[in-house]
Amino acid sequence: MEKKNKKIIAKEVIKNRLCQMIVNEDSKNGKFKIPIHLAFGHESIAVAINHIMDKDDKLILTHRNIAYNLARLGKLRPILDEYLLKKKGIMKGKTGSMNLINHENGIIYSSSILGNNFSVSVGVSMAQKIHSKNNITIILSGDGSIEEGSFYESLIMLKTYHLPTILIVENNEWSMATKISERRCQIELENFTKSIGIKYERIEGNNPYELISKFNEIKKYSLKNNEPVCIEIMLTTLGDWKKITPEFPEGKFINYHAGSAPTIDIKTCPILIKKSKIDPIFVIKNLIEKKEFEELTNEVRKEIEEEIK
Repeated sequence: MEKKNKKIIAKEVIKNRLCQMIVNEDSKNGKFKIPIHLAFGHESIAVAINHIMDKDDKLILTHRNIAYNLARLGKLRPILDEYLLKKKGIMKGKTGSMNLINHENGIIYSSSILGNNFSVSVGVSMAQKIHSKNNITIILSGDGSIEEGSFYESLIMLKTYHLPTILIVENNEWSMATKISERRCQIELENFTKSIGIKYERIEGNNPYELISKFNEIKKYSLKNNEPVCIEIMLTTLGDWKKITPEFPEGKFINYHAGSAPTIDIKTCPILIKKSKIDPIFVIKNLIEKKEFEELTNEVRKEIEEEIK
C-alpha cells in the first residue's frame, strides 16, 4: 500500500473517532431527543469496509451504525443534523440514528430491530444477482443478533441461492448489559457456518491496512465463487465505566450500550481512550510517526470545527 493511501486511511480513522467524540459530548449535554449508539472501538473496521466498497456495492447495517455512516459519508454535519431531526440532515430528519441510511453511498438499510437486517439482505443480494450486478452485499451484525432465528434462516438462503455476500459479526461479547456467558450457551459460529458449507473467517486486531487487505481478499472470493462468507470480528466497544451502588461499593462494571459514554471526555481524553490494541487510535498511533499522527489529528480537528461551526 502506498504511503499516500496509508496517510488517507489513518486520517479517516482519526476523523471517525473525533466525530464520535463530538456526538458524545452533545449527547452528554442533552442535545438529542433520540437514542444514539456510539461505536468507539469500531473505527478501523468501518474505514476498512468503506475502502473495499465499489459504486454499486450495498451495505446493510444495524442500530449501531454511526461509524459506518461517518466512514462512507466522510462528513459529520449532515449526520449531526439528522440526529437533531433537522431537515438539513442526511435523511431530512426522518430516520434519526438507529435507522440511518445513505443511498448515495450504498447504505440502503439500517435496522433498529435485532436480526431484521439479515432477511432484508437476502432480498437485496438476490436482486443484485437477478439484475446481473457483479457487486457484493455486505451485512453488519452484532454477536447478540446471531441468537435470532432470522440469522440462521438467512444464512441458509444465502447459501442455497449462491448469493455473493459478506456477513460480518462484530463480536464484542456483549448484548445490552449482559455478556455472552451470562445470557446463553456458547455458539460455535465456525462450526455452524461450516455445517452448511459457508466459508468462515475469524479476524482480530484494529490495523486498518491489514483489514482492508483481508476484506478485499474475501470480497474477491465471494464474487468469484458466488458464495456468502461469514466473518467474525473480535473487538471491544469502548466506553465502559463503573457504577457505585450499595450492592457494589467498589463499582459494578457497566458496558457501554446506548446514550453517552460518561467516562469519555473530549477535553481530558482528546482522542485516545485506551492505551491498548483494543483501541484503533492506539494502533494507528503506533503505525505512523508521532509527528505525522499529531499533524493529522490537528488537521482533522480544524476540518471538523470548520464544518460544524
